[in-house]
Amino acid sequence: MPADSSLEPSPSGPDPLALDGRRLTPIHRVVALLEVILCSDVPTQLALGETFRALGYQPFMSGQMRLGFVATLSLLDSILLIGLMVFFLYAHGEQPRDVFLGRRPVSSEARVGLPLVFLALALGFGILATIQRYAPSLHTVPTNPLEALVRTPRDAWLFALVVIVPAGVREELQRAFLLRRFELWLGGATFGLVVTSIAFGALHLIQGIDATIATGALGLFWGFVYLRRRSVVASLVSHSGFNLVQTLQFLVVRT
Repeated sequence: MPADSSLEPSPSGPDPLALDGRRLTPIHRVVALLEVILCSDVPTQLALGETFRALGYQPFMSGQMRLGFVATLSLLDSILLIGLMVFFLYAHGEQPRDVFLGRRPVSSEARVGLPLVFLALALGFGILATIQRYAPSLHTVPTNPLEALVRTPRDAWLFALVVIVPAGVREELQRAFLLRRFELWLGGATFGLVVTSIAFGALHLIQGIDATIATGALGLFWGFVYLRRRSVVASLVSHSGFNLVQTLQFLVVRT
């Protein structure tokens, strides 16, 4: 089967990111853990959010969250977070292209990602439907708060930018970076996949427990794709496509 049509592992051969025989020490693990915390998105968003508030730019107006605030915060946070990850990679002698894109052609990875959009949709909506059928009490938030951000077609375009760049590109680059840190220094790729997926779901708790479970499962799926492909492109396409479908759904609901 061609390499660009399955979730098979990356081509065999020496790993360009493998440790060069250096012995791991506790300081390596401490540094890696600090990098994971700093690149978890929580410190950067908190810092930017508090900076905006100090400058008088508030997230709410007339009791409703402002889409402009969310978009500005998300885009600036993406720039800051990606910059941090690139800095840390270079500091360890790693090449961002190797970590994020691997050895496979970007175009073929993008083609792999297209059908994975539908797989992600089936997984996400399947989990939500199952919860609604068998555990409706987990639907703790009646209306997704993100829906209120999309009121007009113009809002949909702006929100689409947010779900592609911060929520699609940044989160998949972030996932790859964090998984690599776990793989090298913090207990292995499998452990990292579980931890990052739980954290990914927990960060969406504002949307409800059911959404948290579905999002965690999607994080597990996209993380698995990255570890198999060693490129973020397929998972990025899948993630962005999934988010775009959600944006269209919000627009339909609001209109």
